[in-house]
Amino acid sequence: MTNPPSAAAPQASRSARETQLRASGTPEKPTPIVRVEGLCKSYRTARGELLLFEDLNLEIASGEMVAIVGQSGAGKSTLLHILGALDAPSAGTVYCASTNVASLSRRQAVAFRNREIGYVWQFHYLLPEFTAEENVAMPLLARGMGKQEALQTASNWLREVDLEDRGTHRPGELSGGEQQRVALARALVCNPRLLLADEPTGDLDSMTAGRVFELIERLHASHGLTSILVTHNMELAQRCTRTLRLANGRLAALTGAAQPTT
Repeated sequence: MTNPPSAAAPQASRSARETQLRASGTPEKPTPIVRVEGLCKSYRTARGELLLFEDLNLEIASGEMVAIVGQSGAGKSTLLHILGALDAPSAGTVYCASTNVASLSRRQAVAFRNREIGYVWQFHYLLPEFTAEENVAMPLLARGMGKQEALQTASNWLREVDLEDRGTHRPGELSGGEQQRVALARALVCNPRLLLADEPTGDLDSMTAGRVFELIERLHASHGLTSILVTHNMELAQRCTRTLRLANGRLAALTGAAQPTT
């Protein structure tokens, strides 16, 4: 695992600059939890090279909730996959949670995702033969936690998403909104720093979608998360710290969207 390079200035210069900033009352800009520079991603197809990103840049500060919107096929899901070490960039620098994700081996990427990243997808992908509690416990069991401790932790997280009375139910016995709340508990059971959500309300009716989004907002705040959400729902997107539009391989702030408060 590779750590990001230190600032260009030596330690003595950095300390002097910090002292200057404190004296002037100007806070130093926090180190971003996500930093993408010059990202390029392309695929070879039967019709030639398909270019999704070219010189894409992005910084997200700790604690932000950022929405990414754009047309289908713009590469929003691919960008999340790259940030979460599920896919590799063709070129560029990608640091996520202080890790150079492009440099990770397959085994390191698995450990990184289990430790730092929580995923929620449009479809819940719960294992139908296991109970809600067992589904939530899976990431803990994968990292070697004992079964009883993992199930107890999973039960606590089901309480967090208001499903404490559904722990022994299998996915087929739950509503769509309940299934997505179980998926959210599973995403956060390992206490990740970063939540990546790809259309987390896209398969739900508007009322249920609103409730699930409110839950994401509450958990984002109460657990100190940094969250990146891909969505087509502009009403929900504009409740985030920032809304970015991905088009023609570039990210740009959406005019009129909420701006960062951190």
